[in-house]
Amino acid sequence: MNVQNDGNRLHLLRHAAYRADDVRAMERPLLDDGVPLMRMAATAVAHVTADLLDDEGMALQNARIVLLTGAGDNGGDGLYAAAALAENGASVTAVTVGRNVHEEAFAAFVRAGGKVLVLDPASDIPGCAAGFGAGEAGERLRAAVELAQHSHVIIDAMTGIGLQGALRGIAGTMASSLGVDGTVPDRTALPDGDTAGEFPLVVAVDAPSGVGVDDGSITGPYIPADVTVTFGALKPCAMLPPASYACGRVTLVDFGFDVEGVRPFVRMVSGDSASEAIRLPRLADAKYARGVTGLITGSVRYPGAAVLSSRAAARTNVGLVRYMGPERTRGMVLNAVPEAVIGKGRVQSWVVGSGVPDGETDEDDADVQRQTIAKLLSHYSLNDDDEDPDLAYEMPPIVVDAGALDLLPDEVPPQVVITPHAAELAALLELRGEDVDARDVQLEPLHWAMRAHELTGATVLLKGAISIVVGDGSDDASDATRAKAAGSLSGDDADDIEYEGDTDTADEPRVLLAGRAPAWLGTAGAGDVLVGMIGALLAQQDDDASIPQVVADGAYLHGYAAAIASESDQRGFTPPTIYGSSSRGPLGGKLGHPIVASDVVDAIPAAFRQLLS
Repeated sequence: MNVQNDGNRLHLLRHAAYRADDVRAMERPLLDDGVPLMRMAATAVAHVTADLLDDEGMALQNARIVLLTGAGDNGGDGLYAAAALAENGASVTAVTVGRNVHEEAFAAFVRAGGKVLVLDPASDIPGCAAGFGAGEAGERLRAAVELAQHSHVIIDAMTGIGLQGALRGIAGTMASSLGVDGTVPDRTALPDGDTAGEFPLVVAVDAPSGVGVDDGSITGPYIPADVTVTFGALKPCAMLPPASYACGRVTLVDFGFDVEGVRPFVRMVSGDSASEAIRLPRLADAKYARGVTGLITGSVRYPGAAVLSSRAAARTNVGLVRYMGPERTRGMVLNAVPEAVIGKGRVQSWVVGSGVPDGETDEDDADVQRQTIAKLLSHYSLNDDDEDPDLAYEMPPIVVDAGALDLLPDEVPPQVVITPHAAELAALLELRGEDVDARDVQLEPLHWAMRAHELTGATVLLKGAISIVVGDGSDDASDATRAKAAGSLSGDDADDIEYEGDTDTADEPRVLLAGRAPAWLGTAGAGDVLVGMIGALLAQQDDDASIPQVVADGAYLHGYAAAIASESDQRGFTPPTIYGSSSRGPLGGKLGHPIVASDVVDAIPAAFRQLLS
């Protein structure tokens, strides 16, 4: 075996996700060869469940386990796992939510001594009564909910990756009774994706039933999992928010898929990738060679944004920072960054909008910052009536944030980067005729980020615990060598590993994710720091650099600096454990402590030092 290639492959499996149809296509050759994938999956689910109980000090022989099982292969995985647990002494009840079950797996479960509770009066399940009336059906449903609520573990094998759309019928009722309905999970952010240790613990089989498997959306009821055991390859819901927050700690069962040449739908950026976005100094460098970032940020009302964005840019390896703003913010910037130059001049990137009032606040169009930004953004317009729209492509990259988002031209080239949070993205889309609000964006962030990219042409960074970057699919030259795994706080996981056989095309946008940030980063001014860092990174790139990749790398660096500042091992995305391996260390990482945005700026040099070492 080629150890390096095997390491590359495992690295890819932990940090790339594939659509459900692509996973099924990779399964097919193995199934045709008679590989017992269902038994392999079930064995892993049983072992992970037993280990989870052991971590909580619960002996398997004393455990009460409820399996929620559907009619498909996902239900078969769950039934075989439940049979193994019953054979080893657990008290296991299978609650059937469909009209049928996987017959062979069900027979194995019954032979192992498992108990069965059928919920659908129209079911056709061997050896089980059916045809009961509505009153009894209601009593059975109430009994099933109570049984699950008083269990030690709920195994969710209702639908897995086989469902399109929200859970309905009996499965939907069980999910809404035991979980949540159409909201983001409200759970404490713990290191290593650790559980809160409260019974019943939930183990999802392949994916939590009811989440958007391919797009990470939440549109109906689901049961948030403490642990998800997924098979063959990660599905997008294990990475994409908000569904990824419902997956808990993820264990991946490696079936040995041939992933070479199969295009991942989403990728998680890493320490390796972020380090490649850092321009190392050359022997003959002067300040202009290292990149110049221009900032039009802050205002009389919000002067702190000018300071934070300028300090962040100056700390992110750029040669020079130019600042433009009102007298008050100019003085504050110079006091904080005496190296900054005030006024116009040549730049390699722009950062605009942070701390600048939006159009609703500046009703009279009197704010000088907005006037300056509007004039600058007009040069990026690709409207048909422009005299020479090709000039827009020759403009330097520009990061458009906060109060400048409503000044964005109708269509812009991909070096225009917008950095909204959910409410800002909803407002931008509403201006373009979309019926959407902040809650819609929170529940379907990938959909709306892609829609914003489609409507504007801009590279979109939708900020969050896991930030989503959507950019031009043709801007993909360096992807195969720069899409790496998410590094650990110490950088130990940031191995020099490259993808092989990537087949990305320009037919659809690129989707990159950055999930390095701890939850402590949700603090005022963090976005101002982010745009300063991204602007500085863009200024130091060669002309052929991938804009989406650099933007995602900037989000990773931002999160990494916050992790160092807060001394936290918690992160938005924790790479999965590979079942049967020791790819993840023991639980019990540091939760850390609160920070302010200035702490993140102060930690940027340490983040660079760690990554470059």
